[in-house]
Amino acid sequence: MAEPDSGRIYWFRPDPRAVMPLDGFHVSRSLAKTLRRGCFTVTIDSAFEPVMRACADRDETWISEDFIEAYCELHRLGVAHSVEVWADGELAGGTYGVALGGAFMAESMFHTRTDASKVALAALVARLNERGFTLMDVQYMTDHLATLGAVEIPGRKYERRLAAALAADCIFD
Repeated sequence: MAEPDSGRIYWFRPDPRAVMPLDGFHVSRSLAKTLRRGCFTVTIDSAFEPVMRACADRDETWISEDFIEAYCELHRLGVAHSVEVWADGELAGGTYGVALGGAFMAESMFHTRTDASKVALAALVARLNERGFTLMDVQYMTDHLATLGAVEIPGRKYERRLAAALAADCIFD
């Protein structure tokens, strides 16, 4: 992560680590209703850089220009991916991260319309489940992620789960 004031990049290794159990994503009644209504269109990898820039568009951000450049290169290499949520032809929400083996490291998400980031996460979880992924890393717990089913696990347990997931042969595309 880049330090907001200086832009210096640091490596963080939270312990405990927040993960989203792929079999435990919580779809609330209101989110289920939004999904049934079909008011959003979901795409994959069609607007990677705009999703990153929207995630960075806040008063204080750890997503620096260096990060955007590096992750866009990872995207070109087929390692970083985005889920985009569209409403009325405009980008309304999304998330992005890195897929390695059977692990997906979700980096950030954003929304400009109610529930758009939740729709992106629901689509991401569905895609990961369809393709046999076993780990979705969300790094840090937030109240928002907790309502969606994220849990914290000890660092050692995370490392074991990550090693097993990295050994899997999963394809995000």
